[in-house]
Amino acid sequence: MRKPIIAGNWKMHKTIAEGVALASDLMAAATGELADFNGCEVVLCPPFTAIRAVADAVKGSAIQVGAQDVHWESHGAFTGEVSCAMLIDAGCSWVIVGHSERRAMFGDTDESVNRKVKAALAAGLKPIVCVGESLDQRESGLTHDIVTAQVLAAFNGVPAQQGAKVVVAYEPIWAIGTGRASSAADAQEVCAGIRTTLSGIYGSEIASEIRIQYGGSVKPGNMQEFAGEADIDGALVGGASLNAADFSGIIRATGVAKNRR
Repeated sequence: MRKPIIAGNWKMHKTIAEGVALASDLMAAATGELADFNGCEVVLCPPFTAIRAVADAVKGSAIQVGAQDVHWESHGAFTGEVSCAMLIDAGCSWVIVGHSERRAMFGDTDESVNRKVKAALAAGLKPIVCVGESLDQRESGLTHDIVTAQVLAAFNGVPAQQGAKVVVAYEPIWAIGTGRASSAADAQEVCAGIRTTLSGIYGSEIASEIRIQYGGSVKPGNMQEFAGEADIDGALVGGASLNAADFSGIIRATGVAKNRR
C-alpha cells in the first residue's frame, strides 16, 4: 500500500517565529494523540525565509521540510531565484513544482516545470508536481486533456527509477482557496486518469508506486472522503496547513481512511 503523504504549502504566510511555533505545535501532535502521524508522511513547505528555522525546529522528528519552488540552474545571474543546492543546504528534502499560482502569476510553463523536476531529482530533492485545470477548462470538458498534457510534460525524459520518487498533486485551480472542493468521486476520476497516464509512461508497476495527492479547499471535515478513494494518496494543503489543529485533523482523517481501505 502506498504511504499517504500530507504536505502543507504555507505560501506567503508565517514569519520565522510564527513558522517555528506552528512546527512545534505539530511536533507536539506527533508525540501525542497522532503518534507517528497515523502512518502518514508529513511535509511542511514554509516560505524561503523560514525554511532553515523550521527544519531545525523539526529535526529528529518524523516531519520533513520542503520548499515552494526552485530554479533549474545550479547557480548564476538569476536574481531572486533559489537553487536545489541552496534548498538542501537549508534543510529541504522536498520541493513543490508547477503550482498553479506559479504557472498563472510567475510564468511557469510545462517546459520549465519539466526542467525543475529534472534538476530537483538530479540534486536529490523529491518533487511534488502540481497539475490541474481552470474552471473554464473544466466546464468545457477539457479536464482530462489539460491534466494529461501537464503530466506528460512534467515527466518527459524522466527515467522510471527517478519518476517513482515524484509525487503528483492534482489541484483543480477553481478549488484552490475558494472553499469549493471537488467531490471525492470527481477527484478520484481525475487521479485515476493520472495513474493511467503514468502507466503509459512507465508501465503499471511503477505507476502503482507513484503517490497522487488531492489539493483544493481540503479540510478535516472532507479529507476522510478524499483519502478513502483508491487513487488519492494524501493531500497538498494550503490554508488549513496554517493552523496546527486543522492540519492535524487532516492527518488524522487520512489515517482513518487509510486503515479502512
